[in-house]
Amino acid sequence: MGCAYKIMGSPVGQLKLVARDDGLAAVLWENDDPNRVKLGELSRRVDHPLLLQAETELTEYFNGKRTAFSVPLDLVGTDFQKKVWGALQGIPFGETQTYADLAKIIGSPKASRAVGAAIGKNPVSIITPCHRAIGSDGSLTGFAGGLDAKRFLLALEGYRFLI
Repeated sequence: MGCAYKIMGSPVGQLKLVARDDGLAAVLWENDDPNRVKLGELSRRVDHPLLLQAETELTEYFNGKRTAFSVPLDLVGTDFQKKVWGALQGIPFGETQTYADLAKIIGSPKASRAVGAAIGKNPVSIITPCHRAIGSDGSLTGFAGGLDAKRFLLALEGYRFLI
């Protein structure tokens, strides 16, 4: 199954929005590792309704006018990854949770490293807010878009940095 994509500009660089027929499949960073999210064949479709909706919602988010997203998602991953991505969806706007907290939330309290690995494979950055996952000491840790982008997104949401 092929995917449609379009590129949008943002304060954190060019984002590649990718959709299948049933939902948004990915939000990829300008310098994203091409092996991080496997999507198959892509065709440019700037008029795809799901891509237009995602672009509108992301633009509103960057302009401070949106705190949650409603674009339908079509995520492909393991059951464990989907549990982790679901837990990320539960982190409120402007707040953070540690990888250890997320591991407890999904019922695998000793799996914080596996949670981190699943977060690293999150295909819909920003919309599934992996930027809200932080280290146990409150530090900003790995992020596909880079730590500067993570810091920007958290600041945009009004997060108060302790470190």
